[in-house]
This record gives sequence, structure tokens and C-alpha cells, in this order.
Amino acid sequence: MSFDLSVISSKNILLAVTGGIAAYKSAILVRRLKDYGFNVRVVMTHGAQAFIQPLTFQALSGNPVHTELLNPEAEAGMGHIELARWADLLLVAPASCDSLAKFAAGLADDLLSTLYLATKAPVWVAPAMNQQMWAAKATQRNLNTLIEDGVHVIMPDAGSQACGDVGLGRMPEPEEIAQQVKLYFHQAERAIAEKFGLLAGQRVVITAGPTREAIDPVRYISNHSTGKMGFSIAAACYAAGATVTLIAGPVSLDTPNGVSRINVSSAKHMLDESLQSLERGCDVFIATAAVADYRVAEVAEHKIKKAGDELAVALVKNPDIVATIAGQSKRPFMVGFAAETRNVEAYASEKLVVKKLDMIACNDVSRADIGFASDQNAMTVFFAERYKMDKRELEKASKQEIAQQLVEAIHDARVK
Repeated sequence: MSFDLSVISSKNILLAVTGGIAAYKSAILVRRLKDYGFNVRVVMTHGAQAFIQPLTFQALSGNPVHTELLNPEAEAGMGHIELARWADLLLVAPASCDSLAKFAAGLADDLLSTLYLATKAPVWVAPAMNQQMWAAKATQRNLNTLIEDGVHVIMPDAGSQACGDVGLGRMPEPEEIAQQVKLYFHQAERAIAEKFGLLAGQRVVITAGPTREAIDPVRYISNHSTGKMGFSIAAACYAAGATVTLIAGPVSLDTPNGVSRINVSSAKHMLDESLQSLERGCDVFIATAAVADYRVAEVAEHKIKKAGDELAVALVKNPDIVATIAGQSKRPFMVGFAAETRNVEAYASEKLVVKKLDMIACNDVSRADIGFASDQNAMTVFFAERYKMDKRELEKASKQEIAQQLVEAIHDARVK
């Protein structure tokens, strides 16, 4: 499953490392969290420093490591309060038996235990200890207290331990913990979007990528579309609170997080799936796919062998997907796209009227910097005359940024 990293790029993780051999895993965890786009700061107890040096975490996180409760270099000497306010999540990994006991008892005799009491952020703990210490009644009692207090416990794994014992108590692998943190923030963002997003509660269907029209079993007609723009729009619509179905031609892209994907090949297949999506419910239909205008009249049953200098292939017109959907009795809000190489705005304006669209976004694919394979785009958006809205110029930006602006344009038109 892929994720939109823009959702978590501004989130702050305060990683607390306590004493235990599993502290070496925390160094890897910092790297994984950074890879996912989180801002990471590290707090170390004195016990943790016996296993791994603060310099390691400073190099990996890119931030100074915090080890002392009273820091004369911090503003007003209240570094623990600054850190407590900075964190979006306090993650204690590994969490020693001693740290769990301090949290449960409400002690505040070092930096970490003070942070635990001072932060309003969610607290996660990943206990790591000897299997007998984990099984001890006092430890389990402390865990139950923390769970009742709202602390999220990442349960330890079973296996061989550094002491030679075998059993529960191993800290889970860093990748697993990082994945859980990432998923938590995406789910939190989604819950907000479903209530307050620009497309909250809306059902959006998007076509993306090229189509392939078979000539014979090994050859086909297609185009240079990569699907990047459509996939970016799908991610933006989901982030805006919509339920998104992505009908994708053959492209090499990961499905955006939370989006339902239907893979198709030909224009007819894409049309069939689009019509079925209307039956399931569709409020907004966004046609970004670069659909082949023509298909071969008769597909050869076997591979056509090379013979002579010329080959004549009869072509017939493909169905017009966007016009067909726009012509339905219960039509959704229709958004079309026009990828042109000349007279871009004139062709787009004509397409808007002829195909009875509500909105159309056009771009000049002859430009190398914003063409099919580019990660950037620039567009002009036109609206149907009944909306009484001026055209919008979307200046050159990443396709993710352009997608967000298109979502805003759709929202603005629909609330008119």
C-alpha cells in the first residue's frame, strides 16, 4: 500500500529511547521515520546512553539529542516543556520495565518521565525486556494502568533474547513500528477529511492513463500517457474526504492510499467500467485518461508476420467515454481534460461545450517540461457558462499541487 507523504511531512515524532539492548533498533527506527517524511527528535535516558551514543541519533535525526531535564540552553531553561509542546506523538521505543513503572506511578524525576506528564500528544510505548520481567505481575499491572490512561502499547514479539531466554519481550522490527505510526497519522487525517474536506462524503470516479487497442496478440496502439496526473488527482480527492474509484489503463504506478483501483486495457473496457461506476453511485466523474481515439477494426487472431514494405490496418472510432457519461440521465458533475499540442484553449473551450461538461482542464503536452512523463504540469481551467466563473490559470507546479488546485476548483464550482 502506498501513502501520500504530504500528509505526514509536517508531523513531529518525539522518539524516547530507554535502557536496553533493543536501543540499537531505535537508530534504524529514526531512519525509517525520516524516510517516511516525519520530523524526528530523540530523547535518551541515562540507561540508553550505556548502550548507544547520542551522536548516533543526532546524525540520523539531524537534530540535537535531549538527555537532561534541566537544560540551561533552552528557552527559560524549560526544555522539557518546549519538547512536550512540539511533539505530535511521543513514541517510547524501547520502553524499559523501569520507564513503564514511572509512567504508571506518575513519577517525574528525569526528562522522559517529565515529558510523559507534560505532553498533550498521544503516547505510544514499545516495551522491550527479559521475558520474565515482561510476565511479572507488577509489569502487567503497570501496563493495564497505562492502557486505561490511553497509552497505546505496541506489543512485544516472541523469540530469542540477548540474555539467552526465549519468550515474549523482543521489540518489534523498526519497519513495523514506523508503518504503524504512518498508518495512524493517515487514518487521523482521513477522519478529519471525511468530516470537513472539500469533497467530504462525495463519490468520485477517475479515469487515468492510456488505453491499449490490440492489433494482434503481441502488438497494440497506445500513447505516451503515464497516468501520473490522474493518480495525483485520485490522491487529492481522497485527501479531501471523497470515496475514490480509479479506473486505470496500463501504467506502472502504485495505487494511492485509500483509493479503489480497477485495471482496464482498452477503451471499451474503460467505458464499461465507467458505466458500472455510475450504477454504484458517482457524484463527480473526472476523465483524465488519454483514451485512444481509434481501434483496429479486426484484431488478428495470430501474430501478423512481416511481409512486404507496407501494412494496411483498418481503424474504427472508439466510443467517447466522457461524452457517453455526460449524456446519461443521472449524470454526475463532469470534469474533462484536453491534452493538446496547439490551439490548446480554443480546442478545450469547444470540447467543454460539445461534450456538455461542467469543467475542463487543458494543457500543452508539446512542452517537454510539462508533458506526459513529467512530474510537473500547468493548466488552464474553464467552467461551463452556467457557473459564471472566470477561467483559472494553474501555474507550473508539481502534479500533486496541481491536483489539489483542481479539487478546489471542483468544490468552488459545485457550491455555486
